[in-house]
Amino acid sequence: MNKLLVICGPTSTGKTRLAISLAKKIDGEIISADSRQVYKGLDIGTGKDLPKGAKIKLPWFKKFGFYEIEGVKIWGYDLADPRHEFNVAQYLKFAERILSDIAKRGKMPILVGGTGLYIKGVVDGIATASIPKNNSLRKNLENKNPEELFDMLAQIDTIKAGQMNASDKKNPRRLLRAIEVATWKIGNVKKEQKIEKKKVGLDVLIIGLTASEDVINKKIETRVIQRINDGIKKEIKSLLENQVNWNMPSMSSIGYRQWKSYFDGQETESGVIRKWEDEEKRYVKRQMVWFKKDKRIHWFDITDLNYPENVEKSVERWYKEKRL
Repeated sequence: MNKLLVICGPTSTGKTRLAISLAKKIDGEIISADSRQVYKGLDIGTGKDLPKGAKIKLPWFKKFGFYEIEGVKIWGYDLADPRHEFNVAQYLKFAERILSDIAKRGKMPILVGGTGLYIKGVVDGIATASIPKNNSLRKNLENKNPEELFDMLAQIDTIKAGQMNASDKKNPRRLLRAIEVATWKIGNVKKEQKIEKKKVGLDVLIIGLTASEDVINKKIETRVIQRINDGIKKEIKSLLENQVNWNMPSMSSIGYRQWKSYFDGQETESGVIRKWEDEEKRYVKRQMVWFKKDKRIHWFDITDLNYPENVEKSVERWYKEKRL
């Protein structure tokens, strides 16, 4: 049975740094599970933390490349043009290809990130991922507010509507997708029955990194300032000069969309910093709501000085278990 190590948790908890350390010990390769790091050119704001002058390298199949940090391969960066949309279905196709390649080479895949939907898709599968977008439906609903969208969903799929939490009900993107899926199911009952419901064949260990709210908030504040010092403004200016605009999905990313009013001359840098920090902190809360639902996650507090050693021991025990 193929093994998969997952390192998840909220932003700013040092997931990639831990993963690099573990990869060196267990001959692993990292796959990013971050829905914003997939975009080319969005480097500083998404925390790719690439060494200066790093270049993507192409494997034999040449479709997806990898970066190398401290001798460890990292896949999942720069998968998409920032002018185009990139969805979970596309990510899962990529992940399946890379997981297969890593396994064939006898390496250990380490899935790392804070995008819960990407991790769920790789570990468990997502039955609705292959359901296509309905652009005409989206066009017809684009001017409706969240309350109207939720009422529409409740009429089409009462079960899905009942499963939505408070955050889901206020999120137009999630509501639109739910309506889209529900509408597709009505006209494709037979096709729906053929969609794979569950991933099989993976022996998974899920490690979660966490800390108190105060600790994470301070880390976020430090990281925001660091990203400004690293040149986030210059990066955004370059993107805008290369036909990327504020209406594109990539620029809705945290750390980018907060700068629109600044570049429009309507906001100060200090105002942007405050908004950016606040949004990162709200995002952490949403991440934890998602991850806390998964009882398979083994949590480690990063303020415990022994946590890297404790994680390493857990991974080693699991890693050495006889493969079926």
